[in-house]
Amino acid sequence: MNNSEYIVDSKKAAKYNKWIIVLSVVIPIAVAVLFGVKIPNVEPLWFLPPIYASINAITAVVLVLAFLAIKKKNVKKHELLIKVAMTLSVIFLVLYVAYHMTSDSTKFGGEGAIKYVYYFILFTHIVLSIVVIPFVLITYVRGITNDIARHRKIAKITFPLWLYVAVTGVLVYALISPYYTF
Repeated sequence: MNNSEYIVDSKKAAKYNKWIIVLSVVIPIAVAVLFGVKIPNVEPLWFLPPIYASINAITAVVLVLAFLAIKKKNVKKHELLIKVAMTLSVIFLVLYVAYHMTSDSTKFGGEGAIKYVYYFILFTHIVLSIVVIPFVLITYVRGITNDIARHRKIAKITFPLWLYVAVTGVLVYALISPYYTF
């Protein structure tokens, strides 16, 4: 099928655009607010960081598999894998917030060059995890509304951003994990 054979559902896309804006604003604000909320009289969920780091790792693998599927023109497999990656990202976010609502933040204890590497990775991870939200949502909507030409164009930006966020999430965990105290 070439691009001219796709019928873009503009009305459906317009409806989704409102949700993209809302979610792109609400998710980072909600995470920031909830990050500062501590649930009283609840034991820290100390077991969550390796779980949500693993989810990030799996997300990275799923994203690469989705990329390979679309390169092989396997659209159905690509769609399924992207839905899996989005679901994993939501699960990560829920677990991440749950951990931080029950536990104090861990201070990085490394010194020297590794300290600067860690904070660079952490900073870029946080910033890009916010930036990637509208990119993922726009890319997804363009795919499900058959706006394939524009989907491909933005996917070239979304894929590396999302992959970077997933991989650096694992790196942040790996670098901070020696400093967890339970």
